[in-house]
Amino acid sequence: MDHTKKSLPNLEISSNNRYLTSGGKPFFWLGDTGWMLLNKLNREETENYLEDRKQKGFNVIQVMLLHTLSAVTVNGDSALMNGNVATPFLSLENNSGKTGYWENLDFVIDLAAQKGLYMALVPVWGTNVKAGKVSSKQAEIYAEFLAKRYKNKSNIVWLNGGDLRGSDSTQVWQTIGKTLKKYDPGHLISYHPYGRSQSSTWFHKELWLDFNMFQSGHRRYDQDTARKESRYGEDNWRYVQSDYNKMPVKPTLDGEPSYEAIPQGLHDTLQPRWTDNDVRRYAYWSVFSGGCGFTYGNNSVMQFYKSGNKPGDYGAHESWIQAMNNPGAKQLIYLKNVMLKYHFEELVPDQGVLADQGERYNHLAAIRGKNCLLVYTYNGRPISLKIDQITWGCFRIYWFSTRNGQIVEAGIFDKKKDPVFDPPGIQENGNDWVLILENSSSKDSL
Repeated sequence: MDHTKKSLPNLEISSNNRYLTSGGKPFFWLGDTGWMLLNKLNREETENYLEDRKQKGFNVIQVMLLHTLSAVTVNGDSALMNGNVATPFLSLENNSGKTGYWENLDFVIDLAAQKGLYMALVPVWGTNVKAGKVSSKQAEIYAEFLAKRYKNKSNIVWLNGGDLRGSDSTQVWQTIGKTLKKYDPGHLISYHPYGRSQSSTWFHKELWLDFNMFQSGHRRYDQDTARKESRYGEDNWRYVQSDYNKMPVKPTLDGEPSYEAIPQGLHDTLQPRWTDNDVRRYAYWSVFSGGCGFTYGNNSVMQFYKSGNKPGDYGAHESWIQAMNNPGAKQLIYLKNVMLKYHFEELVPDQGVLADQGERYNHLAAIRGKNCLLVYTYNGRPISLKIDQITWGCFRIYWFSTRNGQIVEAGIFDKKKDPVFDPPGIQENGNDWVLILENSSSKDSL
């Protein structure tokens, strides 16, 4: 294994505040939720996991630093003294050959950098704060420790919060955000909220919040509660639309959609499970609505479930090693590739070009550039466009498969009337395609 240290550029916000950059170049966030990595994997397993995610095109790994205040490594090394975030356990660091909790985190961050991966780190999971186990003063000391220890690790993003509404324990979250920004101004900070909610609801205008994140959640339309934030249902594109129009302008993305192979609604393991079809739907809906990237999740991988152990959380039964190759994890690289091909940093959402945007699974999402238009359909229904919204006289037509990444040319259209484009295959959920139109009369045509 080559563990030569490698430094990545710090992620930054673009000049138009719509997306992220790395070394001055547009950075399309494609994340994976490796939440329990620090607690479940040894170094060899960590190497295998990070290498797999690198090969599949992921560039961000979301990880909890403290899932609980009794967090330990797979070798039993404690993160804290007496379960107090203000007293990280560091005594092993001066013993030759010994590796403590925080040294292990150092190793993981450096290994990720060597593979070109950024680490999005959640300082402390929200349930610990909600239970009253972390005071604002303790949070301040802990956040200062993290900021000073890792400010020189370039491949870091901070995810404040952790599956909790910002209205719960607000003072603690404000303290962590402000303290991280004070002592580590070089790293971006967002907030990972509760399901069916978004960071912008509570923290959009805070100076420590560099970009927004929402959790579209794991429930079906019919499983929603009466809570106000559940009004969007599975329509994760609505969170993007909401954030996109807020001032000041900040990037936004879906940081936790429905995980592949997790029960619909989470807790009833007899319910159907979300599939790669749903993964793609959440990804394309949100990105084509203006999201600066997308985070994938898998039930077994996020908890690194090992077969033969006691049953996993949320009914996980497949080992994480096998689950790393679930279809959804392999398919998202196609989204990343097509967004890079069409210069996502220049694209803007434009639903006004659609004659019929559609509801729920019939929803179409459109994004366009100067000389291209991309429209996503989840179920392969015909796509009707408003011809007066397209200024080109003639354009090439392509169908892009979200399942295998192939782009097939389907002819040239000389606009004469409002066009209708019929995707390949029958109309059914999961027969999803991207219609691509390119201005054939432009020198800039792709």
